[in-house]
Amino acid sequence: MHKFEVPAEFAERILARRGRSHAYETIDPAHTALLVIDMQRTFMDPGAPSEVPVARDIVPNINRLSRALRAAGGLVAFSIATFPRVPGGGWNSFFDHMVSPEIAQAILEGLAPGAPGRALWPALEVEPADVQFDKARYSAFARHGSDIEKALVARDIDTVIVVGTMTNLCCDSTARDAMQLGFKTIMVSDANAARTDAEHQAALLTFKASFGDVRTTEEMVGLIEMGTATATNAEASAAE
Repeated sequence: MHKFEVPAEFAERILARRGRSHAYETIDPAHTALLVIDMQRTFMDPGAPSEVPVARDIVPNINRLSRALRAAGGLVAFSIATFPRVPGGGWNSFFDHMVSPEIAQAILEGLAPGAPGRALWPALEVEPADVQFDKARYSAFARHGSDIEKALVARDIDTVIVVGTMTNLCCDSTARDAMQLGFKTIMVSDANAARTDAEHQAALLTFKASFGDVRTTEEMVGLIEMGTATATNAEASAAE
């Protein structure tokens, strides 16, 4: 699993600019969504065309976060990477220019409807009340990316926790766009995976400085539990 460290000079700069180390010191779990990004077999099977080996290591942390947020009344949503390649449509700017034809074909075949690689990783805990949604761009919130923004707004979600793979591509792109759409956004350092430690570290440092917050799984579960306790106490006080 990746290690994430905030250099002292970086932490001092954030503190001077923000006045505190963390962007969000509390959350309301009932208005929070955990977005689990692209944890599918084509990204996780050994030897798969888009394999990210560390993604297999973060599954227990994702499951722990999912259980905590469900218990607190929040939403868990799993993106299903879906990249159609059709004449005049789809994501041809990626498949025609960013990868070789051979790799493009392997990715498309791995994510085709009914392909084994399109399935969620079997060790993930997925419940009937969870949402699964197709995602056709790096960012779930990009134009043509997905319909998840509408689903979150309909559920009065104001906070988004982003986990999954890859830290520096789909997860970071989704988290940045979520913040720019007005959601409080948190990335979880030990529940995101990239292909290298350097890419993971760089993405999270930039995100923490300018887009949102970065927490560990332990810290995030603590925030969820604290938010639940606060809501419970407020309801009790209102009933008196």
